[in-house]
Amino acid sequence: MWLGHAWVDGRKQDADVTAFARRLEDTGIRDLYVHSGPLEHDGTLPKSTYPRARRLIDAVHRELPGVRVQAFLGDVLANGGPDGLHLDRAATRAEVVRSAGQVLDAGYEGVHLDLEPLHSDDPDYLSLLDDLRTVARAEDAQLSVAAHQIAPLPELHTVAGLFADNPKWWSQAFFGQAARRVDQIAVMSYDTARPLESTYGGYVAQQTSLALEVTPPTTHLLMGLPFYYESNPSHWGHAETVAAAVRGVRLGLSRTDADRELFGVAPYIDFAATETNWKEYRQGWVR
Repeated sequence: MWLGHAWVDGRKQDADVTAFARRLEDTGIRDLYVHSGPLEHDGTLPKSTYPRARRLIDAVHRELPGVRVQAFLGDVLANGGPDGLHLDRAATRAEVVRSAGQVLDAGYEGVHLDLEPLHSDDPDYLSLLDDLRTVARAEDAQLSVAAHQIAPLPELHTVAGLFADNPKWWSQAFFGQAARRVDQIAVMSYDTARPLESTYGGYVAQQTSLALEVTPPTTHLLMGLPFYYESNPSHWGHAETVAAAVRGVRLGLSRTDADRELFGVAPYIDFAATETNWKEYRQGWVR
């Protein structure tokens, strides 16, 4: 599950961890991606951004044995513009790798990277993942990434790129290249602009199948669940429900790779979650 920054900046206390642990009982959630950034545009990470990380990690281990705490790091990518993180700069990528080592030294059990908007087929991103995995393996830690959705039709990501500066899709081949370089890959399968529960659920089923087809069995594939409510052109709250997402995930799994072991779902995000989100998750996934 993705968690907000309040868990490491002092706003959350041990009592909050205890209460949250009760919430997570019997949910199957085994990894917490705790927002501990953002990265600076040069790839560095001030230690002042996560002053209570060690205390959180200790509290989680005490209250939720077996659950891992990963540092959720990200930044806005420049993608040719003047502002943002420039993946094409070797020095910047090296600083991101150093930042990953820094949070692992602080006690985190993994690094979860979310860089957006990330264009498909970016070789600098793949190079960064190779370097990050070397660091993670040396510390016996996890490397996980938040992944864009996969183009529902071949080359649609290329066509979309002609009309938008920040195309939302990756090619299926690029998704597979990223998946082969990490321990976990979590699809951001929300903000789809689908207007109905049925069309959203069908889209998630397709995304699940497309991801399963190219994710190696040694990589843990996770499908994101919308644990928040918004109503706008990119996310219609009445359509993008947890219930619809879970139905789609189950359908995609059953028709593509029903026996897959390293597979699950990832709720986004704790501070916006509603009781309805949790109820639909338990009824649709945990049951």
